[in-house]
Amino acid sequence: MATELTVLPTQNLEAFKGVKKLPVEEYFTSGHRTCQGCESALVMKLMAKAAGPRTVILGSTGCMYVANTTYYSTSWVVPWMHTQLGSSGSAAVGTAAGLKALMRKNRIKQEPINVIAFCGDGGGADMGLSSISAALTYPEYNFLILMYDNESYANTDIQLSSMTPYGANTTFSPPGKARRILHKRWKKNMAGMLAAGHPECRYVATVDASYALEMMNRIRKALTIGGPTFIHSLDPCPKGWDYDPIQSHDLGELAVETGVWPLFEIEDGVLKFYGKSKSIAQGRKRKPVREYLLRQGRFAHFTDEDIDYFQKKIDLMWDRWLIPGAVCIEMGDDIRKQLTRAEQEVAAAEAKQ
Repeated sequence: MATELTVLPTQNLEAFKGVKKLPVEEYFTSGHRTCQGCESALVMKLMAKAAGPRTVILGSTGCMYVANTTYYSTSWVVPWMHTQLGSSGSAAVGTAAGLKALMRKNRIKQEPINVIAFCGDGGGADMGLSSISAALTYPEYNFLILMYDNESYANTDIQLSSMTPYGANTTFSPPGKARRILHKRWKKNMAGMLAAGHPECRYVATVDASYALEMMNRIRKALTIGGPTFIHSLDPCPKGWDYDPIQSHDLGELAVETGVWPLFEIEDGVLKFYGKSKSIAQGRKRKPVREYLLRQGRFAHFTDEDIDYFQKKIDLMWDRWLIPGAVCIEMGDDIRKQLTRAEQEVAAAEAKQ
């Protein structure tokens, strides 16, 4: 006989209505050693502020671990624990299960506690993918996994990850005279892949700290919905992307405005675009990717031909994918014809009424 799963209640974290409504309390404070203009540090700050004080945060090895905790010091005000590279998923499940057991045994007060495990793109999309995938199959535990993506292994001096964009200059893919483009793989679609493959995961979203309020509200929504949830953040990195730190915010906006980084959320299997990506999906013209690429030194070796190729790939995503930015599947001609025929039949039936 099937046993019903016991799911603890979550905190009801309503969306912030505006920046003037934000709480003044900070749970990720000054004193860390991140680089000037680091967007990942901003993600940590916004993530903790959005979650509030009743939160446990787990950080797997990465630049946000190395820079934020030194011997006998930390910038975290809420409970924080370091976990190893690639184990953010298992740490999230283990912590959620541990809290649940302690509450059941009346060892601690029974109350909703947020559990957030963060990881970088190397620790999440590469080494930690199996751990995250396994974690997202546990519907009885409430936790959020946030992957901050600066498109490199930033804590070990900028190597290739599966999140590194096509053609980027890294320590593992320096452009040369013989081969100008050493890295020719296209970036993995992490959020779309996890949403498509994990029916027990009720909420998946992409965020961008340049749109801070929208980002915090996606975090609050994930924590309120409960169960296993996943958020993927794109974080401009002055050191790895090679630009003046003052441009971090602008680059985050350009990533969205050019269509390189679509902002979407998938809640209970239903996809919605939000912010500027919503207007792009509805037909608003995208900015050329040239404006985004040429602001970064890691693409300084690009020729017009390389930029045209990059633009073509982004156009293909928005013009032909079944879900632009999320699922790289095209509809077959037979399915397209059936849908067109069905839409015509529905329109004809409505016209008769």
